[in-house]
Amino acid sequence: MIARLRGRLLEKAPEQIVVDAGGVGYQLFVSLNSFYRLPNPGVEVDLYVHTHVREDALQLYGFLDAAERALFLLLLQVSTIGPRVALGVLSGMDTPDLEDAIADGDTRRLVAVPGIGKKKAELMILQLREKVRVLQQSRAASETAARPGGDAAEAVSALVNLGYKQHEAERAVARAEETGTGALADLIREALRRLAT
Repeated sequence: MIARLRGRLLEKAPEQIVVDAGGVGYQLFVSLNSFYRLPNPGVEVDLYVHTHVREDALQLYGFLDAAERALFLLLLQVSTIGPRVALGVLSGMDTPDLEDAIADGDTRRLVAVPGIGKKKAELMILQLREKVRVLQQSRAASETAARPGGDAAEAVSALVNLGYKQHEAERAVARAEETGTGALADLIREALRRLAT
């Protein structure tokens, strides 16, 4: 069973990549969200992997982060969802938004994803709602220890007070920090700009 793969990205096409690890080219299926975050071919990548074994095939599914793989594995627990449909769901909505839609029981947001009808959305909510909430709570507990300090923490707090969700605020502030914005007011302004897009 392959759980992690590090190597040079050889080929990159929507929903499918090839990674050279130790002289062997591994073909992996990836979500569109992961595809757009991947570097150009020739650069080393480190992927979380799910190995799916069928009677007639061995398929590898690659993910840039553990959260996306964890949600993929949860989606596979839904009786009518296989790996290709699960990957399609992850392509249609990013991981935090998908988790929120399932945890909040928001069928409207789920049916907006191509390939997900009302019945499948309701089934996802029924079978995964509590599991996703547990996943979110455990991640929040582990992130509490690594929560940003100083101006970043103040900016996150300000955004939460404005009504944004904790993970949305943390992500927006982290992206705002990447621009080199240092002062608290600038950090909040940049984070709000990113949340608005």
